[in-house]
Amino acid sequence: MKFSFDEEQLELKRSARKFLATHSSAERVRAAMASPLGYDEAVYQTLAAELGWVALAIPEAYGGLGLSAVDLVPVLEEMGRANYAGPFFSTVCLAANALLVCGTDAQRERYLTPIAAGELLGTVAFAEAAFGDATATVAATLTPDGDGYRLDGVKRYVLDGHLEGLLVVLARLAVPPGTAGVVREVTPTVDQTRRLATVRFEGVAVSADDVLAQPGTGRVAFEALLDRAITALAAEQVGGAEACLDMAVDYAKVRKQFGRPIGTFQAIQHTCANMLLRVESAKSAAYYAAATAADGGREHTEAASIAKSYCSEAFFQCAADSIQVHGGIGFTWEHEAHLYFKRARAGEHFLGEPAYHRERVLRALSL
Repeated sequence: MKFSFDEEQLELKRSARKFLATHSSAERVRAAMASPLGYDEAVYQTLAAELGWVALAIPEAYGGLGLSAVDLVPVLEEMGRANYAGPFFSTVCLAANALLVCGTDAQRERYLTPIAAGELLGTVAFAEAAFGDATATVAATLTPDGDGYRLDGVKRYVLDGHLEGLLVVLARLAVPPGTAGVVREVTPTVDQTRRLATVRFEGVAVSADDVLAQPGTGRVAFEALLDRAITALAAEQVGGAEACLDMAVDYAKVRKQFGRPIGTFQAIQHTCANMLLRVESAKSAAYYAAATAADGGREHTEAASIAKSYCSEAFFQCAADSIQVHGGIGFTWEHEAHLYFKRARAGEHFLGEPAYHRERVLRALSL
């Protein structure tokens, strides 16, 4: 079976690369990393409100373009390639998908419409310890309180959780921005292009209208959300791996040792060839996962976890190999290769390590 982009998707990919080459260059990424919010608000508003990337996979009924998961892949690839630092993944691939998976029509109208317009950020708070089976380790409590509920607990490793916006909590509810009792604290991380936070809920009053999934359905909803999110992350990791390959090849063509380019040395050629193999294999895994997203079910679960497992390792190995090809300068913090290396390492753990997803595939196959 052949998976390739059509002309419209290729044009989207080309325009995304051109935009991000300017607005997510290494210099712009480092500036965003050093800023208080961790991203450039003007750039996000441009890609959300003007370019419409945030609205790509949101249904037309809620102000989106109503496209598929496959149509989102070109943008995610280019964001990974450019190390984009901003709340796109947390808002689109986590919060919006959570609403699509288990939100009511009223909840989608309330939150997806401003998300599609670039007026609302969001994320999902699920982990309370190192990521594993998040649904089996939930300690946060949702207690009936009058006509609504009271939420207490702590969520960790919340992507962009420091930003004011919608919080979808694994305790099966949505916490609107500005809700009293929500305490956000930035967590220091290896990958400074993405901010993680610890979010504390201290007697947060939540309306009954904001409960997303009915009791007993939370696990199923979270698994469906996880499938969508790791499919998106795999596509992003493909872009990062390809960027590492291109950097290594370009450098091997111009760096000379013993009077000739290092790219003529067999050891360097083999390293780059192995990187290419990983990139192309990662593309196949990520594209297949995106193609199965529309139907969902076991096939998508298998494909998504296979893609996350393989693409995570492929990106990290390509990032590590790129540093080796660059030699001494590759080991300096000033070189762009380190941005990819640290994002690759953090991405291996985010939303589940490769070993966790291989085990998840076995469970899906009932093995």
